[in-house]
Amino acid sequence: MPRGIFPRVNFWWILVSSALLVNVPGVKAHSCHEVKTAFQLRQIGLLKWVPETPGTDVDLHICKHNGPTCCTRKMEEAYKGSVQRETQLNLKTYSFQIKYVITRHATAFQDTFQSLSSFSMSHVTSLFESSYPALAQDAAVHVGELFFDLSLFIRGANASVEMAVHRFYDNLFPSVFRRLLRPGADEPVSELDDCLRMTRQDVNPFGPHPGLMAQELPRALQAGRAMSLAMAVGKELVNATEQVSLPRDCARALVRMQYCSHCRGLTLIKPCAGYCLNVMRGCIAGLSDLDQPWKRYLAILQDISSSMAGAHDLELALLGVRSQVNEAIIYAQQNGPRLVATVSHAVWAG
Repeated sequence: MPRGIFPRVNFWWILVSSALLVNVPGVKAHSCHEVKTAFQLRQIGLLKWVPETPGTDVDLHICKHNGPTCCTRKMEEAYKGSVQRETQLNLKTYSFQIKYVITRHATAFQDTFQSLSSFSMSHVTSLFESSYPALAQDAAVHVGELFFDLSLFIRGANASVEMAVHRFYDNLFPSVFRRLLRPGADEPVSELDDCLRMTRQDVNPFGPHPGLMAQELPRALQAGRAMSLAMAVGKELVNATEQVSLPRDCARALVRMQYCSHCRGLTLIKPCAGYCLNVMRGCIAGLSDLDQPWKRYLAILQDISSSMAGAHDLELALLGVRSQVNEAIIYAQQNGPRLVATVSHAVWAG
């Protein structure tokens, strides 16, 4: 090979080598200015923790590096706190969306039930006002109490629909007896009313209707009650998810993934997608305990949705209270003479 070629080859090799060296971080790392700028922009910690020039920090626990580094032990701790805050904030952001959906549906359901309950209560009250005006004043209080108890039950309170129904008919019987079956009775009202309330289920003035209503209403309302309770459980699950703390190894892995490159001056480099996925899999491993509760919760919601569309529809049950009460009063009127004789024997003979 001719000797005259060598100088040209060496010359281009020097140019290429010089160009490559310009992009080598170690060569640029005579200053930690870029690291300090990134540290400040991300509001990670105090700027005085960032050195002006690279050095060797033997106290580093996470971002260990054989060569010069722009990181210190205090910076490592600040990075760790930063990734923990960011990750928890991301978890809360996603869980907030879930919580919002659950809360919105819970509020919509309660509003719908309240609207339906108010309409049904007015429907029953209008029955007394139009068909039994003599009972209207006394009955209004008892109707209000009945639907208040139904509302408590649907919201998940420790209330019994069956007891509420029987209490309603217990309280209704004295007014029906005094004003429809035996008007103008001269017995002391308070004493007679107390006696009638206590003997209502024995005398059975309303026939099978109170019992049927006490059976049908709980079945219809049970799905709505379950829905309210499920919404409450959903909020608790979301809160539990938010409170899950990140494992110590997770925080260290996140620092290595996001910030250890800064220590070598690579502030703009981003980790590859596969690396990110592996790190996050390790971080959320602790959340796997919530997997089964969430699956059970979703299964419950599906069952409830099916139940609410079943035969014992909530809307039909509430709207049917009016006809059931009307049929009960008609039964009492049709059996008026027998009831008066039975009550007279039980009360006055006794």
